[in-house]
Amino acid sequence: MSMVSKLSIPALFVLSALVAAEPTHQNLGLDAGVLSQEPQWNLTISPDGKNLPEGKGTAAQGKEIFALQCAGCHGPEGIGASADPLMGEVGSLTSDFPEKTVNSYWPYATTLFDYIRRAMPIDAPFSLTADEVYALSAYILSQDGIIASDVELNRKNLPQVTMPNRDGFIAIYPE
Repeated sequence: MSMVSKLSIPALFVLSALVAAEPTHQNLGLDAGVLSQEPQWNLTISPDGKNLPEGKGTAAQGKEIFALQCAGCHGPEGIGASADPLMGEVGSLTSDFPEKTVNSYWPYATTLFDYIRRAMPIDAPFSLTADEVYALSAYILSQDGIIASDVELNRKNLPQVTMPNRDGFIAIYPE
């Protein structure tokens, strides 16, 4: 067997492996038209709590979930990493260096629940249970004293949470 033949055989194996590993197209996710027909994408939770699901959660439970599901992007203290900070900076909006965190900027606690439910974790939206989302909401809100750390959030009391910047917006939602 010639030297060229000896070198050609391994090169052929490497080349065939590369061709097999490179699909012509990647079938990622689902068609947006299909997704838009799924009920969870068409459920909006309003500021008054309409459409909130049954469930409950505490800050202690949320802290554990946060460490597993959220800290990788939002940092272990929720003050930012590769994703934006969630906590801190309450009262900074009128300062020279305003910071828009969930706790400093968002007007309704129900918005926090809705956003977590729809979009988090970023690689698996809608994967958290209602109890886990209530717990994460309780943890995030308790870190800046918006709610006490021993409050158990649920569909009845979440809409009653008064966010620090609630009056910082012009309401278009019916009273």
